[in-house]
Amino acid sequence: MPNPPNARSVKIDSDERGGWSSDRPRREGAPQRPADISVRCRVLRPSDTLRYSPGSLLVIASTSPAERDRFADRLIENKASLFSLDKVRGLLAGRVADEEMDARAAELLDAAVRKRLEAGDTVVITTGLDAEERERYVRMATPLRRPRHLILLEGKNDELSEEERAELTALRRRVMAGDVGSEGFQTAMRLSGATIGEVRRLVFRPPPQED
Repeated sequence: MPNPPNARSVKIDSDERGGWSSDRPRREGAPQRPADISVRCRVLRPSDTLRYSPGSLLVIASTSPAERDRFADRLIENKASLFSLDKVRGLLAGRVADEEMDARAAELLDAAVRKRLEAGDTVVITTGLDAEERERYVRMATPLRRPRHLILLEGKNDELSEEERAELTALRRRVMAGDVGSEGFQTAMRLSGATIGEVRRLVFRPPPQED
């Protein structure tokens, strides 16, 4: 009776094995995985005074540019801390070609935000609902150990497309559940309807000391 053939042993390198491991070495030439910036997020309740630590990054996200600009202009005392892509585009209008506008505006905004964060200054950014835009600023603030906060501002949404409504609903759920901690935000709050007008002050100061 013929003997069975000898079993052939094949060695599989550690970086060729299936499955996922955070300890698996990165293949040469592969893009580096972005650092994990997830934190535990505390969901805040609206109040007449919103208080954040000095030097924080506050992102105010809304589907309505007019609504978020009114809110920020009414409550942010230090206008030098307030940024938006729309504002930068307005400053560049007539100076930069249309095809270069978005890239140039993003470049200038990133530089201004990074400079203030590195100096330990407060930064307030008004944005739409784009997660990548939020992530860009949070990743600037995280290595500098700057506090990161998110406010979802819901105004009138009658003119939203179905896609925008779905995006808003998804972000609303994540904010209310504290899931935006995965984006690096340490606190999150939803303001809608009457609660928007009920906010009277937004300050970046330590809480008053008790006597």
